[in-house]
Amino acid sequence: MKSQQLIFDTHGKPAEVLRLETFETPPLEDGEVLLAIHAAPINPADLNFIEGTYGIKPTLPAQAGMECAATVLESRSGKFSPGDGVIPIARIGAWATHIVTTGENLIRIPAGIDTLQAAMLKVNPATAWLLLHHFATLREGDWVALNAANSGVGQCVIQLAATMGVRTVSFLRIPSRHPELPALGADAVFEDSPEGYEAARETLSRDKAKLAFNAVGGESALRLMKLLGNGGTHITYGAMARKPLTIPNGPLIFADLRFRGLWLTEWMKKTPRNEIEMVYARLATLLHDGSLCQQVDSVFPLEKYSAALAQLEAKDRRGKILFQMEPPKY
Repeated sequence: MKSQQLIFDTHGKPAEVLRLETFETPPLEDGEVLLAIHAAPINPADLNFIEGTYGIKPTLPAQAGMECAATVLESRSGKFSPGDGVIPIARIGAWATHIVTTGENLIRIPAGIDTLQAAMLKVNPATAWLLLHHFATLREGDWVALNAANSGVGQCVIQLAATMGVRTVSFLRIPSRHPELPALGADAVFEDSPEGYEAARETLSRDKAKLAFNAVGGESALRLMKLLGNGGTHITYGAMARKPLTIPNGPLIFADLRFRGLWLTEWMKKTPRNEIEMVYARLATLLHDGSLCQQVDSVFPLEKYSAALAQLEAKDRRGKILFQMEPPKY
């Protein structure tokens, strides 16, 4: 079967090193399946992977794309049959029309989930779920603080927290996006600035956040630390500002703060399969009933990858950019 995929032979700016290649899908071996990919988002981690700055270095040439929604076309795995809707656990080179992977690398998803939302299920919703469940036991009425609140993970944190009765104090760098977050269930939203921090502190009054979720670094991360209560935990899962995390002595000593990092890939490696499936089953249910979604800006076919990458920098961009492929013809 003739297929297409985006690959890169050297690390660098994605727009400069990516190329579209036509290839023949290989015959299946025992345990493998052939997937028709429907949609795949462009994530910051995808760009870092191509640039060579991600936590994993690929063998070159390499396929791009970490997550997708797909349908099984052919199967030599006893776990999957043609027509099954699936998402991959590990990176498979998802910026492609078709791909071969093992059945062990797939999780079945229920019918009826929007294709674009399903394509974004693996990374951001699961990261948000872990932020809220992996580091502390949150109870109804507890506060969590987060920066990059309008990011994919930020949107998912706000929505998941709302289903738990957990309150969110959210910081974002673009004030014009403020109205979007209360619509998702955000309790208190502020500009990510010294003035925004002071307003947040006033709003919380004597309350303190139990957890803080940092995707920015630098001064933004420091402002989150100051909102934590005694014994609170500060979790870094991204570094959008590309500035280091500086921990002052006072909060560390006198507030007994904990500092942790979260990388979804590492969690996947260490976690039993049944637990991973339970998390994604719960997230899929929330997607299906509309309690969880991510904003989509636009979709592009694979051959328009240059335009898709350019749209990432658009000042008026709202939400994720995705590649969308032709549906399979049975």
